[in-house]
Amino acid sequence: MITPLLYLASDWLYYSTARIDNSVHSTIPRGVTVVIGPNGAGKSMLADIIERGRNFRTNRITTPDSSPLSVKKVEFADIHSLRGITATGYYQQRYEATMNDEVPAVADIISRDYDLEAVNEWCHRLGLDGVMEKRINYLSSGELRKLLVATALTSRPGLLILDNPYIGLDATSREVLDSALAMLPVLGVNVMMLVCDPRDIPAYATAILPIVDMKLRELVEVNKPIEAVRDSMMHLFDYAIDTSRLPRPLDIDNDTVDIIAKFDKCRVSYGPTTIIDSIDWTIRDNERWALQGPNGSGKSTLLSLINADNPAGYRSNITLFDHRRGTGESIWDIKRRIGYVSPEMRLYFTGTGTVQTVIGQGLIDTVGSYVKLRPDQTALAGLWVEMLHLRSIADRPYNTLSAGERQMVLIARAMIKQPRLLILDEPMHGLDYGRKRAMRALINYFAARADLPGSPYPMALIYVTHHADELPECIDHTLNLSHHD
Repeated sequence: MITPLLYLASDWLYYSTARIDNSVHSTIPRGVTVVIGPNGAGKSMLADIIERGRNFRTNRITTPDSSPLSVKKVEFADIHSLRGITATGYYQQRYEATMNDEVPAVADIISRDYDLEAVNEWCHRLGLDGVMEKRINYLSSGELRKLLVATALTSRPGLLILDNPYIGLDATSREVLDSALAMLPVLGVNVMMLVCDPRDIPAYATAILPIVDMKLRELVEVNKPIEAVRDSMMHLFDYAIDTSRLPRPLDIDNDTVDIIAKFDKCRVSYGPTTIIDSIDWTIRDNERWALQGPNGSGKSTLLSLINADNPAGYRSNITLFDHRRGTGESIWDIKRRIGYVSPEMRLYFTGTGTVQTVIGQGLIDTVGSYVKLRPDQTALAGLWVEMLHLRSIADRPYNTLSAGERQMVLIARAMIKQPRLLILDEPMHGLDYGRKRAMRALINYFAARADLPGSPYPMALIYVTHHADELPECIDHTLNLSHHD
C-alpha cells in the first residue's frame, strides 16, 4: 500500500521556461520511487522542480500534513560539484604531475563543508574505507559517485534524489550502494531514483513513475516480481539508427599500421600509490578489445597513456601506431588517429557551443577549446546530427542538454572522423535503453565494414564497461585488470 510523501497537484509543473504535463496529478510515495523515461523526457527537470521549484507560485506541491520536506539532489554527471575537483585547468593537463601535487586530499576538501566523522560513517557503509587520505583526482569515477552520496546523506534529507546512481559502478560497488540505499527509508530518508534503463530498477523499489516527452504517466506500484516490472517498462524506449546513412569521413587513414598500441611491463605510480603494475598488452590493427576491471584498477590511466594525455607515457616502454613513445612524434600526431569518449570528458565541455559545433570539434582533436569549423566540417557534423536524430536539439547550447543527450553528442564527436582507433570508456553512461541498443549496433557496423576485404576503413576498438550486456558483438579480445591496494 502506497503512503504519499508529496502530492503533485498542479496540471502543469514549471521550471524556468519549460513545463511538464502533470494531468495525472501524480504522487511521490514514501520509500524508493523510480522515475523512468528516455533521454530528454524530463526526469532531471522533475527532480529540479521537486528540489528547488516546489514553492513556485505555479507549482502546487505539498506534503500530506503541510510540513516542510528537506530535499537533496545528487547529480552523478556533475562529479566536480565537490570543491577542488576541477583544479586542473584543461583536459590535456589533468595528468601533469606538478598539478597533481597541488590537488588536496579528500579529507581536506570534505572538512570545509561537512562533518568528517559523519561522512566517514557513510563512507564505511558504502565500501569507501580509506578514501579520505587519497588525493581527489586519484579517485575512480565509481569512488567519486559513492563519495557524493555519502556527503549528501550527512544532512539526513527527507528525500534524496539520485540522478542515474549506477553510472560508473562495477557490480560489487553497485551491490554495496544498493544495500545502503535499501535501508535508507528505515532511517527516515526516502529515495527518488532517476533512471533511463528498465534493468536499473532495483528490487527494493516501492513505485515506478514513468515520464515520456515531458508528460508524467500514472504511478505504478511495485506489487509483482521485479523482472515483470522491468519488462513492462521496455515499451517506453523506441529508438533506432539507420546505419546506411553513415556519412563518409573527410579524411581516410588507411596507412599500413601493425601495432596500434603496445605496453611492455608498463608501471605507473604516484608517490606510494601504484595505479598500473607491470602491464604487458599489445593491440594490433583491426583488433577489438574489451578493457575490464573493478573501479580503481587503472583502466582510465591506461587509456590516458594511449591517448597521449599522461606524461607518464614518456617514462614507460610504450609503442603507439608503430612508433616508440617519445621518439619525436607530437601528441597531435597520435590524437589525429584516435576518437575518444570517457565519463570525465563531460567535465571539460561546459561552454555554450551548440550540439552541431561540439560534434564537429571531434575533427579538431582538442577537448574544451573551440576552433572555428570549416564549412565542410560543419556540413559533416550536420549529417551526424541527422543520422542520430538530434536535429531538434542541433542548435541548442551543449550545456542545456540532459545527461543522456550530452552523452550522445560526445559519442558522435568521437566517431565523426571514423578514426583508426576508437576508445569508448563507458560510452553508454546516461543513455536510455533504446539508445544503448542503437549505439551498440552502430559500433558493430563500424567493425563489420572495416572487416570487408579491401576496406579503406580500418578500425581498432577499446571498449570499457562494467556491464557485459553492453559489449558489442564485434569484441574479439579481452584484458582484465585487477585492483591495486
